[in-house]
Amino acid sequence: MTQAAATATVRDAVHTVQPAAPERLVTLDLIRGVAVLGILAVNISGFAGPMMAATSPSIIHPVSPADEAAFAFTFLFFEGKMRALFSLLFGAGIVLFWDRAEAAGRDGTILQFRRLCWLLLLGGLHYLLLWWGDILFVYAACGIVALVLRPVSNRWLLTCALALYFGWHLWGLFDIASTIAAETAQRKGLATPDQSAVVAGWIGSAWSWAAQEMRESILGYLPLLVVKLLDRPFWQVQMLSSAFGETLPLMLVGMVAYRVGLFDGHLSRRRVRSIGVASTAAGLVLTITFLAWAWPRDFPPIAMHAALVWGMAMPHLMMSCGYAALLVLTAPQIAPTRIGRRLIAAGRTAFSNYVLCSVIMTAAFYGWGLGLFGKFGPLAQWLFVFGGWALMLAWSPVWLRHFRRGPIEWLWRSLVEQRWLKNRIHS
Repeated sequence: MTQAAATATVRDAVHTVQPAAPERLVTLDLIRGVAVLGILAVNISGFAGPMMAATSPSIIHPVSPADEAAFAFTFLFFEGKMRALFSLLFGAGIVLFWDRAEAAGRDGTILQFRRLCWLLLLGGLHYLLLWWGDILFVYAACGIVALVLRPVSNRWLLTCALALYFGWHLWGLFDIASTIAAETAQRKGLATPDQSAVVAGWIGSAWSWAAQEMRESILGYLPLLVVKLLDRPFWQVQMLSSAFGETLPLMLVGMVAYRVGLFDGHLSRRRVRSIGVASTAAGLVLTITFLAWAWPRDFPPIAMHAALVWGMAMPHLMMSCGYAALLVLTAPQIAPTRIGRRLIAAGRTAFSNYVLCSVIMTAAFYGWGLGLFGKFGPLAQWLFVFGGWALMLAWSPVWLRHFRRGPIEWLWRSLVEQRWLKNRIHS
């Protein structure tokens, strides 16, 4: 079966069991559904807090071997990979939206720019009203730059993307290398006074921020909102400055992947299989190699921070591309199944699911809700992940039986179109 035929099989199978807007690319929805579930597996450590525990599980307090294993599992299969996968999909979506708008005789550039500007605002509201870990603002800002670069040829787009991606991460590694060396020397009992002072300063800063998180976690909803407005009004700009060199290049790679036919069946199955197997396997080997070094050393916090932010760039890129290719390859088998249909529905309502997770998890962990912040280690956090997955997979297909789009997707599209769109399927 050719890749194009396989894609047609996916589309036909899904349409027989679940209404879908005719302009949607089902394979993208399936991958997006997997990604939005995977994002929760990573974000849960930020919701459960403190944030530093997402870097090294024992930096705040000692944890059990089972907690370390759960941390390693998340690190191996989800950390960085889901964020990268979502960035690839966002880049592909920019081109898809532009193409569809132009095919309908509309100005794709203006519509897409308006779409991204509204996403900037929605991301700002998500940060202020719900959670500090919002990524929508970063995606919107990087998406605007990607939109400007859309006319560039695939070869130059990919070249620029990889140069920025690896240049950015190598620069970060070189910048923090001396601090990692100081941590290593201290662990071996060979640190100089200056190196000990560097490590103490880094750890002290991490502890200080964790303490501030703990203090803020017990605040009521309105006091916490005031803290964000007064103390950290430019938090998302800071996040953009630290994530730009990762997010934008990955979006550009996603744009190229869409244009060469990875998602719509124009790339041969043999090539897709090669990309999927080779990229995933290579990324796993690199990640396992790092885990084999870090785990016996109790996940040294400075080295872990450097790895998460800078050093794991290669395996994150490899595994996200590998995951995308493997899901494209297996979509004909997955999509007609019950879980496949639910994943597709979750992907079609990914924006709503992302916000829904923020509502539920902040209500569970923050002081204005159940106040569970800082009380669950990596293993127990998976209970919340499984609960979130079950909810997303349950409500999404039910909603789409009655509505064309998820509630946040409908709001966003209506704002872009500058009119309230009809959303009910039967009315």
